[in-house]
Amino acid sequence: MNATLKLDKAFTLVEMLVMMAVIGILAGLLLPALNAAKGNARRTTCLDNLKQINAGIRMYCDDASDVAPGSKVPWILYKERIKDYVGLKGSSSASDRIFACPADTFHYYDTQTNGSLFFTNAPLHENKRYDYTSYWFNGFNLHATNNDRGQSWLGIGGLKLSSVKEPSRTLLVAEAPAFFPFSWHEPATPPEVPPGEWPSFNDAKDMASFVDGHVSYIKIYFEYAMAPFYNPPAGYDYKLSDD
Repeated sequence: MNATLKLDKAFTLVEMLVMMAVIGILAGLLLPALNAAKGNARRTTCLDNLKQINAGIRMYCDDASDVAPGSKVPWILYKERIKDYVGLKGSSSASDRIFACPADTFHYYDTQTNGSLFFTNAPLHENKRYDYTSYWFNGFNLHATNNDRGQSWLGIGGLKLSSVKEPSRTLLVAEAPAFFPFSWHEPATPPEVPPGEWPSFNDAKDMASFVDGHVSYIKIYFEYAMAPFYNPPAGYDYKLSDD
């Protein structure tokens, strides 16, 4: 009698297959929502980081006669100038969480020899060469060289912030991919390109902060090589200089 009751309560093979199919469907429906929530959380953390860094740069400028950071490579070394203003002491390291975007898990880098762009499966903010930061200052205008089209670098390095004509549209500091551009938040597989050419990630989306202090998730225009060589056309919510 007891054995019969146990058999009556057992799942049949068909019922097990149906249950597994239902679980698979539910998982398929929930996974995009979970991924979206994870992405939103990363962008929220990134937004908070950029707000603090933006405020730190502005405090630095207040103490420097309103002049934006300037040095040999200000897009990276600005961090050394403003660390005290965001509560960091001592040498830079990968533990400087305010400078680490949580979506920064890979990056591309320029060989600086033939202009090619290479992928590396490692966070930018863990790299000493980039002073352990995911975020770059819009100071490329202080770079001495032009590209092979004779274009000079754009930016606001060494300028008075009060001289910027459109502070709500001009970048102050943004995720490093905004200047290449590619995206940590919505990554895409690069197309095959000939040696010496860069893959096009036009309209890649990145977190960026502006001279007026606000932070936005914006699309970046790609024309040729790195974005700091040109301002975007109409339809984009940012610019790199008043040129």
